[in-house]
Amino acid sequence: MLFNKIKSSLKHSEDELNYNRYLKNLKLNEEKSSSKILYIETPNIYIATYLKRHYTQKIANLYKKETDIIPEIRFITNYNEIKIDYEESIKKDISSSTATLVPEFTFESFVDGPSNLFAYNTAQAVVKSPGTLYNPFFIYGGVGLGKTHLLQAIGNALKNKLNITYVTSEQFMNDFTYHLRNKTMEDFHKKYRQCDLLLIDDIQFFADREKSQEEFFHTFNELIAHKKQICVTADRHPKNILGIDKRLSTRFEQGIIAEIQPPELATKIAIIRKKCEINNIKLPDDVITFIATSLNNNIREIEGMITQTYAMANMIGTEISLDFTKEIFKDQIDNKEIDLDTIIKLISKEFNLKPSEITAKSRKPAIVLAKRTGIFLARELTKQSTTQIAKFFGLKDHSAVSHAIKAFNKKIKEDEEFRNKIEELKNKAQIRE
Repeated sequence: MLFNKIKSSLKHSEDELNYNRYLKNLKLNEEKSSSKILYIETPNIYIATYLKRHYTQKIANLYKKETDIIPEIRFITNYNEIKIDYEESIKKDISSSTATLVPEFTFESFVDGPSNLFAYNTAQAVVKSPGTLYNPFFIYGGVGLGKTHLLQAIGNALKNKLNITYVTSEQFMNDFTYHLRNKTMEDFHKKYRQCDLLLIDDIQFFADREKSQEEFFHTFNELIAHKKQICVTADRHPKNILGIDKRLSTRFEQGIIAEIQPPELATKIAIIRKKCEINNIKLPDDVITFIATSLNNNIREIEGMITQTYAMANMIGTEISLDFTKEIFKDQIDNKEIDLDTIIKLISKEFNLKPSEITAKSRKPAIVLAKRTGIFLARELTKQSTTQIAKFFGLKDHSAVSHAIKAFNKKIKEDEEFRNKIEELKNKAQIRE
């Protein structure tokens, strides 16, 4: 059977854990399916959502390989149907400016905090008065921090008021190549130069693409001259993008530039609560804290962790608990043996101090707190005796370690934010690299 052959190909190409979690129990609904439409049954909406994002194109490509037909893929459950039609989406990428806007990416679903507040407020200002003061608007930051969400939130807020074009830099370059080859540049210019709002994601991929940069440069000038709004994202500041023409990077610098930094712990916890609220997922507080402190700062990874936890619990019919969540991610959060050197490196990085400053005698509050944090983690995570810990951290004897831990436990008990921060450090120390 063709679908079994597709599953077999997936089994050999995917790691065993992902296959067993998401792909093993897929079934083709033969009664509904045809040669051009595949109805694939999934256990629940959460797995269906994950499959939609990560496997639709792969399944469509495997089917095309066998039949030479690009199928419409429909993931179905008892209650929901999630549809992606790749053939149509390809056409829409060429002809429709708002085909790739995700409706869920709104300002209401974006969690603002100190790490992204300037970018968030500027994006809202752009919506209130597009094409004026904040033009162009350049957002930059690391992977998975919310740049695309914020860019699309601008588009979703204005899509019923303005003619919008939203594309990735790759789509722009593909469009340019397609129309240049087919001698239809008039259509290309109509799409990109006659819009009111141009949104381009991941502009850094223009690097070393001279013809695409040249075309974008003229598009940029045309839109700015007619007071049309331009918003772009990148993974770094425009002056730090190698392979971008200087005249283009200086155009970006003429507008407003906003950095999205990695979220601090409180923002990560707020993001998890928001994701749970949007998806009607209930997670215990200790699980939320564990997820927030176990991963670094990638919001996509955090969202994936929420989805996997909830999907696995639903699949096997169990309550979500801290122990259950830790078991799911034991390959990522490993109880490996920690040494004192690992502890001191982590603490010095976290408190922006040299290891020698932490182990030296000092009454400075910042150094005292860093030292006590190191002592606490060493006692919690290593097999070292209190005497060995005292010697390592430059204390008189084991009784000084006991005194430091007692004072530290008092602070943890009284300060919830600090307690969460320490939990984050504990998990960072145990993450398998």
